[in-house]
Amino acid sequence: MQELINRAKELLADGTVARVLGWKIGDMPYNPEPAYFETVESLDKFVYNGFCGANLSKYMIEASKLEGKTLVCLKPCDSYSFNQLLTEHRVDRDKAYIIGVGCKGKLDIEKIKKTGIKGITAVSGAEMTDACDTLEIDTIYGKKSCSYNDGMLERCHVCKGKEHKIYDELIGESRDTCDKERFAEVERIEAMSPEEKFEFFKAELSKCIRCNACRNVCPACSCRKCVFDSTKFDSAQKANVDSFEEKMFHIIRAFHVAGRCTDCGECSRVCPQGIPLHLFNRKFIKDINEIYGEYVAGAEAGSRAPLVNFDTEDAEPSIVNER
Repeated sequence: MQELINRAKELLADGTVARVLGWKIGDMPYNPEPAYFETVESLDKFVYNGFCGANLSKYMIEASKLEGKTLVCLKPCDSYSFNQLLTEHRVDRDKAYIIGVGCKGKLDIEKIKKTGIKGITAVSGAEMTDACDTLEIDTIYGKKSCSYNDGMLERCHVCKGKEHKIYDELIGESRDTCDKERFAEVERIEAMSPEEKFEFFKAELSKCIRCNACRNVCPACSCRKCVFDSTKFDSAQKANVDSFEEKMFHIIRAFHVAGRCTDCGECSRVCPQGIPLHLFNRKFIKDINEIYGEYVAGAEAGSRAPLVNFDTEDAEPSIVNER
């Protein structure tokens, strides 16, 4: 991490960038927060470790409107989101200085707690320079340990790869964390009967409190005015009497990002209720790949997604309807 901090200080001090977009120490050692740093001194609070899961690409929408360049730290998976935002003309490449940071998988404190470890006060073994094999955990009950792999976010187990798709320079090592089939969970649900599918999603979506965290964090949800902010209908409410509103909110949002979602998993990561919202998006990705051919949103800036690009080889509507 120190190499990253030193480089950020150099670029800020010589005027190459006007600010740094990264992560700062949060209220707990396992809860770093996205933050802007505008002085060399402020970078003393900069942190980058296994708990820095936040995708910073969306913050560049507003940063692109500011004077001067913004140094932004992007993990390999974040670079897909940045490319997609470039494609949609939502960020300005000339306003960004991208440092591609290494990634050995990002951690989920809730998954660590589910291993039976409670009262966590500190976690070591998750720094950029660590092997990231085992986490040593201090708790109010004494020292514990946990496999790094057992504490990783779901999205890291189906990682698309550790290649940065866009950057100005690279700092830090990465490691392959993919050990599961990306669409296995989707296929498990596809195999259910219609009644079982309905009950599954009914149970999950009934947890929704309409905090809008999933929408607010999603790089693909970048509309200047969201239809769900309208006060003319009930969807503007936070928690509706009729649970149908929650179901429609998530289904409509999934349709809005279809073909543009990079499967960054931020929606599920920030959900305070633990709803696996990524499943909607991943189902759409799977269907689009099967109908139109494999496509990875954000793999290349400027590429046209299947749903906005006509091809004479496209599947006929009747064929799609048969699925």
